[in-house]
Amino acid sequence: MKLEHKAEAVAADAHGKKGQVRKYTGEPYIEHPRAVVALVRSVPHDEAMLAAAWLHDTVEDTDLTVADIERMFGTDVATLVDSVTDISRPSDGNRKVRKAIDRDHLAGASPRAKTIKLADLIDNSRSIVERDPDFAKVYLAEKRELLAVLTDGDETLLNQARAIAFAHTPATTKTEKPR
Repeated sequence: MKLEHKAEAVAADAHGKKGQVRKYTGEPYIEHPRAVVALVRSVPHDEAMLAAAWLHDTVEDTDLTVADIERMFGTDVATLVDSVTDISRPSDGNRKVRKAIDRDHLAGASPRAKTIKLADLIDNSRSIVERDPDFAKVYLAEKRELLAVLTDGDETLLNQARAIAFAHTPATTKTEKPR
């Protein structure tokens, strides 16, 4: 079985076993990884990146571990997934502290992993902006900070992410241009 198809099946099974659905739409959760994969596929990529895009939320949201992913898909895919997985825990502090921990973790990721994270950010941002404008203010402010460590991800996706994040800035900062 092709690596990407195996990753899709494993992700669908893992998210499905947890009964996960998309927060705002109620659709099966696998629709989010599918959208992330489509974004990654739209830019230069390799098979490991596509597999990791399918699996990018499994360690955070299901019973799968990085070790499980390494056993099933190899070190390259596991490293990509590990790089985009939040490492903070509620006991680490408030949301701002946790986001800083996760941002620092992602800063050391490869450009390939950062490309996957940009695709994730784009899909999540679109959904949140459309369906929860109040939370979008908080979410997009966090993502604007995150973009500072994603600059060596794919340039096309970086520009798309910046366009979303900076299109919804408060009026007081709207004149600032994305870097």
